[in-house]
Amino acid sequence: MRLHRLDITAFGPFGGSQSVDFDALSAAGLFLLHGPTGAGKTSVLDAVCYALYGSVPGARHSGQGTGLRSDHAAPGTRTSVTLELTVAGRRLEITRQPPWERPKKRGTGTTLDKAQTWLREYDPAAGAWRDRSRSHQEIGEEITQLLGMSREQFCQVVLLPQGDFARFLRADAEARGKLLGRLFDTQRFAEVEKRLADRRRATEAAVREGDAALLADAHRMQQAAGGTMELPELSPGDPGLADAVLGAAAIARSTAREELAVARCRLAAAESARAAADRALDDVRERARLQRRFADARQRARLLEERAGAHREAQARMERARKAEAVAPALELRESADAEHRRAVTAEAHARAALPARYAGAGAAGLAAGARRAAEELGGLESARRAERRLTGLDAERARLDRQERADEEILAEAESWLAGWEAAHARLRARVESAQEAAGRAEQLAERREPVRRRLEAARQRDRLAEEADAARRQALASAEAAAEARAHWLDLKEQRLNGIAAELAAGLADGEPCAVCGATDHPAPARKVAGHVDREAEERALAGHQRAEERRAADERHLAAVREALAAAGAEAGDTPTDVLAREAEEVERDYRRARADASALHAAREELRHAEQEHERRTAARQQAEVRAAARVGHRERLESERAALEEELAQARGTAGSVAARAAELEGRAARLTEAAEAVRAAEDTAQRLKEADARLADAAFRAGFDTPQAAAAALLDDTAHRELQHRLDAWQAEEAAVRAVLAEADTAAAAGQPSADLPAAERAAADAERRVREAASARDAAARRCAELDRLSARAATGARRLAPLREEYDRVARLAGLAAGTSAENERRMRLEAYVLAARLEQVAAAATVRLRRMSSGRYTLVHSDDRAGRGRSGLGLHVVDAWTGRERDTATLSGGETFFASLALALGLADVVTDEAGGVRLDTLFIDEGFGSLDDQTLDEVLDVLDSLRERDRSVGIVSHVADLRRRIHAQLEVVKGRSGSALRQRGH
Repeated sequence: MRLHRLDITAFGPFGGSQSVDFDALSAAGLFLLHGPTGAGKTSVLDAVCYALYGSVPGARHSGQGTGLRSDHAAPGTRTSVTLELTVAGRRLEITRQPPWERPKKRGTGTTLDKAQTWLREYDPAAGAWRDRSRSHQEIGEEITQLLGMSREQFCQVVLLPQGDFARFLRADAEARGKLLGRLFDTQRFAEVEKRLADRRRATEAAVREGDAALLADAHRMQQAAGGTMELPELSPGDPGLADAVLGAAAIARSTAREELAVARCRLAAAESARAAADRALDDVRERARLQRRFADARQRARLLEERAGAHREAQARMERARKAEAVAPALELRESADAEHRRAVTAEAHARAALPARYAGAGAAGLAAGARRAAEELGGLESARRAERRLTGLDAERARLDRQERADEEILAEAESWLAGWEAAHARLRARVESAQEAAGRAEQLAERREPVRRRLEAARQRDRLAEEADAARRQALASAEAAAEARAHWLDLKEQRLNGIAAELAAGLADGEPCAVCGATDHPAPARKVAGHVDREAEERALAGHQRAEERRAADERHLAAVREALAAAGAEAGDTPTDVLAREAEEVERDYRRARADASALHAAREELRHAEQEHERRTAARQQAEVRAAARVGHRERLESERAALEEELAQARGTAGSVAARAAELEGRAARLTEAAEAVRAAEDTAQRLKEADARLADAAFRAGFDTPQAAAAALLDDTAHRELQHRLDAWQAEEAAVRAVLAEADTAAAAGQPSADLPAAERAAADAERRVREAASARDAAARRCAELDRLSARAATGARRLAPLREEYDRVARLAGLAAGTSAENERRMRLEAYVLAARLEQVAAAATVRLRRMSSGRYTLVHSDDRAGRGRSGLGLHVVDAWTGRERDTATLSGGETFFASLALALGLADVVTDEAGGVRLDTLFIDEGFGSLDDQTLDEVLDVLDSLRERDRSVGIVSHVADLRRRIHAQLEVVKGRSGSALRQRGH
């Protein structure tokens, strides 16, 4: 990595813009950065770190970068840092601008602009810079990947802070470990330690979980065994737990199987005793049943003897009922004839009650003759009915004429009222139509004025906008012209400087024996040498490219200014000199008049339609009035004809009605009389017929009762039984016979009679004995089942415990292996004699490399006296691995670095820093570090040691490196000619650069 140029603006103590040409400073290999205390020497290094990583080292770093802005900067100047460098063969330019609280462009107060970052890369083929990215994250990742170092590593390796390394020399192992861990990125080894510890805890938890499951199964087996099983006094994770649990389970299973065999023998004995008790109980139950059966039969026999008289009466009643069944048809016939006769007599009385008194004694023939006379009179009223219906129609016609007359009167009144205001309404509608037509014409005229006014207003607005843009373009063109002139002057200056030093450039290509390109001589006794700040072809070409780009921007800005002025002239020709607000008011007034005229003209169609509808309504109402007058004249004649016909019909109906209210009432009266007389005649004839049939039925009934053996028909009727009574009496007779037969059969049974002669059966005692036997069987079966379940549960739990133990075995082996590795890596194992952690072991190897690289320079700085060595010894009770000692060649003793003097500590820490830079560079993938900075510490050296240190630093040029020393020691300004001075003042610090 080589730095070329640094540009800073409003950064730290620098209120304005400052530039550092590292190419000129690095030409001598060693340069000095000096200035008064607080002038800003460290701020130059901070600017380099900020350009690369977006933050500054140590405590000066702030999260948002807002603290980087100079307090001396003008409010309108933005903080900016630009660094040009070459890394990994690529020439890059990084520009960073932290967040900026700038004044608002409009109004008062400030606003916060976000941070900005640009990355550009120089393309040698095209001879121009190309943009690569504007993303903070992408640029940060790109720079970190190219450098191969984090910000902390860069600050320790490139910006060598001697105070930190002096503390490193005196620090303990833990402090050294933290610093080395940040530099060499040994986090992965710490992660290995953590992963091993996590793996150990995880496997230990898994083993404990498996052991806990085994103990849980053991407790379950103890419960299943009834508490007889003894559990091992071990905890989860203890060795031998699985074997102890499996052994106890085997003993419990053997005991449970013995208890199961005993329970089965007890159950067999109880079942035999239960079978004997069941047989005895069955015998007692049978004897008790037979004894109860015999006693019941004797009791039923006594009841049959007591009810024998009632049984004989029932048999006699059944015999009389069978005889009366022969008289039943005659009885039914007589009852039917009697009921029919009573209904006929009732109907005759009802019909005679509705007749006039003169028909009270009339027979059937007289009543039929009266009905014929009423029917004949009814036939003579048909003509009067038609006349009556016609009279009703005449009344309806008169009512219709009255309604029509009233409707025509309303039509005439409404038409007269509407037509009275027709002339005024017609004139008003005509006026509306004419007004709307006039507004339509006015709207057409305003529409023609509207568009030109709009165009002038738009042109005026464009004229105002282009005037502002022309001023801005003019200022931009002037700035571009000034920038182009400055770029041209810069290019010419560099060109002149190159021409002045062209001899040194040509001399660089001279070789002994080869002719000179200028003079042709083959001997070159005093070739010209390049001085500090020499301008080469690349610098001249860059200046030329910058000049060309500035000329292109100037030409482009001038073309833009011409285009804007041309557009401004066109807009001014269109709009004239009239102000924009005047044109705006004119356009607004035209637009307002146009909208008003359009609104008035929009009513034209509606006004025409309303006029047309009103004229149509006038025609309709005039016609309606004429038609109503015609109908009124026609109604007069029609009404006279109706009155004449009505008088004739009323005279005819008066004669036909007689005393009735109407012809219809008279006809209804005659129809009712004829119907009642006809009904009465039929009722008289029916009563006479039913009386004759009743007399004949009485004679047949008396004959049937005599033949059946009854004295009177009433005696035969009393002996009859209905179906329900007959079935009930027959059922009682059948039940008596069945009960008598059943009692005889039971009393004749030999077993029943024998059981009746034995003593009474004691059934409760036999049942108690059988229940006791059953209970003993249940208890034995329950004990047998419990023993079987205990065996099955113990077998199941033992199998599960054995499976868990087999599954746990490889896990326990893994735990033993991982725990051993974790202990070794963490330094807690007895096998790790030095108690050195894995990360410390790796850092110790790195520290050995650093000590070896530092010793090369330390021996030279100390004239071969001191050598740095790494020590693995433990410090007190702490862990070993990061000790650092110095070997004094004068005494031959090895001692701690904390015993070095101030000057010795400085060059030892400087050697350590340079050695660390070499090791970290190799660790970062071999990225070449061509620019280093060393901060302070030289004031503690004597002249001889200072010369030796400077010789060592000067030797770095052999590897084409440049070293910047940050110091305010006055003697260094005499010894080092290439210098960058920081000058502080009231308006901020400034940089002055010089080199020889």
